[in-house]
Amino acid sequence: MTQKDGYIIEFYQLGNSVKVTAMDPRSLTEVTIIGVPSLSKEVLARSAIRKLEYVMAKGLTKSPE
Repeated sequence: MTQKDGYIIEFYQLGNSVKVTAMDPRSLTEVTIIGVPSLSKEVLARSAIRKLEYVMAKGLTKSPE
């Protein structure tokens, strides 16, 4: 993720897993992944961002009205 991407990343510990949410504030597209807490936040964030960019590239989101 670069500074210009401007994605919002949220981490939430759920027992033995971490829920990572990535959101693009321009398109309001949001995705969630579940990871293991032993991975670094950077690795988890990159995975969520890859999923977010995949979803946006495929046009699998509704555009904000």
